[in-house]
Amino acid sequence: MPESPVVPGFVRSAAVVNEEIRALWQRSGGVLAPEGQREYERLLVEWAAAVQADVAEAA
Repeated sequence: MPESPVVPGFVRSAAVVNEEIRALWQRSGGVLAPEGQREYERLLVEWAAAVQADVAEAA
């Protein structure tokens, strides 16, 4: 499963990352293989960073 490139200093929006998470779950049929689990964990970290960036911008 190809991973999305992560560019240092660039944070994708939480909405974009959330869509990727939803697509991952949909493709997997609700059960993640180990490689899917790793991708999910990476996406969760990216999503959390995006949420933090959104909060920082709003402050």
